[in-house]
Amino acid sequence: MGDGNGKKTFRAAFMASPGPQDLREGAMLWLKGLCMGGADIIPGVSGGTIAFITGIYSQLVDAIRSFDVAFLRRLLRLDLTGALAEVHLRFLACLLFGILTAVVTMAGFMNYMLNNRPVEIWSLFFGLIAASIFVVGREIRPFNAVNMGFVLLGTVGSYLLVGMIPVTTPETTGFIFLCGAIAICAMILPGISGAFLLLMLGKYEYVTRTLKNPFLWDNFVVLATFAAGAVVGIVLFSRVLHFLLNRCHAATVSVLTGFMIGALRKVWPWKEVLESTVIRGKIHVLRTQNVLPDGFSGEVVLALGLFAAGVLVVFVLERLSDRAQ
Repeated sequence: MGDGNGKKTFRAAFMASPGPQDLREGAMLWLKGLCMGGADIIPGVSGGTIAFITGIYSQLVDAIRSFDVAFLRRLLRLDLTGALAEVHLRFLACLLFGILTAVVTMAGFMNYMLNNRPVEIWSLFFGLIAASIFVVGREIRPFNAVNMGFVLLGTVGSYLLVGMIPVTTPETTGFIFLCGAIAICAMILPGISGAFLLLMLGKYEYVTRTLKNPFLWDNFVVLATFAAGAVVGIVLFSRVLHFLLNRCHAATVSVLTGFMIGALRKVWPWKEVLESTVIRGKIHVLRTQNVLPDGFSGEVVLALGLFAAGVLVVFVLERLSDRAQ
């Protein structure tokens, strides 16, 4: 459909881009975004994990990759409808709306649970990730010694990474740009959260502090630099992932599965705090030690029930995704 001169209208260009074809598909994609957003606001849990188990991981990577040089050239030529038709905007719009819905509606609840009922919420997410490992691990083909080696590599790397203590780092423009590029990669990297990477880089407090007054010039420069780094990071990293998934699919999935196995260290429900710091009046834990529960109590029974609920959620999401395809 065009405007009578052979050019596509904005509506036709928008509908030409990859994305849900009807309301049901749009609602399903929104639900997956909701689950991704719920995971992203939990320290140590990645929305990329949810994208993987719900079958949209490759689509997400491709959607990010669609913002390429050809798209930029069309924009510079003011070919807005041509640019719109090339990018996967319908897919991203539905998904990001779900993520935003989760962030707005669930952030307060998750913050309350993390501060007041940590064992319960971590038990739920331990179940989510444990089941995700099983679901994603089934995609490793062939299931041989070489790919098991890649699983081990990812496991050890993730295990060591989530156990690292945040460090003191510079506040230069270049380093803030680098922090944005690294932290955003967790959006499409299963097992590791962007918030944790930012904390590990020593810039969690620095960046979040600027959000209190974003329109102050100095704060705006920091946020703009961080955002620019995030854009460059996600564009480049999505291309690396796309290349690896297409050229070395089994090895890449094996490493990503290992990432999730190693991340279980972070989400183990029972912890002993070894080191903490105060950031903007709030206590942030820097280092913990996983411990066993103190006897078989009602808390343990509830934790086991929530673990089972997390496992069930993953398999239900997988079943719904299979039916939608």
